[in-house]
Amino acid sequence: MMMNAICICGAGTMGNGIAQVSASAGFKTILYDVNEEMIQKAKGKIEKDLQALIDKQKLAPDKKETILQQFVFTSDIKDCIADIIIEAVIENLEVKTSLFNQLAALNSDKTILATNTSSLSVSAIAKEIPKPERVAGLHFFNPAPVMKLVEVVRGEQTSEETILQLVKLTKTFGKTPVVCKDSPGFIVNRVARPYYIESLRLIEEGIADFETIDRLLESKGFKMGPFKLMDLIGNDINYAVSCSVYEQLNKPERLKPSSIQKEKVEKGELGKKTGKGYYDYK
Repeated sequence: MMMNAICICGAGTMGNGIAQVSASAGFKTILYDVNEEMIQKAKGKIEKDLQALIDKQKLAPDKKETILQQFVFTSDIKDCIADIIIEAVIENLEVKTSLFNQLAALNSDKTILATNTSSLSVSAIAKEIPKPERVAGLHFFNPAPVMKLVEVVRGEQTSEETILQLVKLTKTFGKTPVVCKDSPGFIVNRVARPYYIESLRLIEEGIADFETIDRLLESKGFKMGPFKLMDLIGNDINYAVSCSVYEQLNKPERLKPSSIQKEKVEKGELGKKTGKGYYDYK
């Protein structure tokens, strides 16, 4: 299968990051969002990030325009015609399956449909889509242009050819693919839950404040403390993943989501993207 065009659906933090990776690797890259304002913000963010790479001498000045020329920014779903489509929209099963069904109607049966879901079942998404063998998980980590690991998730009906194509694509992106079976939280989010939840437990029990916990863990080699990391990921996304893994694993007490993070989400204190989370970014 020749891969020429890649479409990313969802122009939020993760979507625009994946799109930057795709265009930088030389692919025609369609970045789609229903919200035109989100598209314009994503365009500005990508241009700013590429300029930052030039300023750090990590990107040749003439490469910026070449990369930008690879993009099609659109709010019209009819423009979403590609060899591989990667969705990075809200963590909601119905929203993702509805989007994939619209895209399946527009594209060839051979178009691979990859979900960037953090915790939803790839198999549950795929069973609602025509030709479910071409549906898989392709889970990037934030920030996508920097983080090397990508989980390639095999659903119950995902074909071997689909997995091989996504592994090949991931390597072309300069990333490190790890193939895993569809399961709650896959690998990284399953392993990472205690990092966040136990840190939140310490706050709940009044043992330490979040700044102290971050500082201590960073002093022991963690690149980013749990509260800084939750603010970077987005408390809404992190909390949704915690709830999803908790529910899918039959509600073990050790993985019970924290009321502190729930309150942050209800207040709209989602982290860097809203200007306030555990830390103030305004």
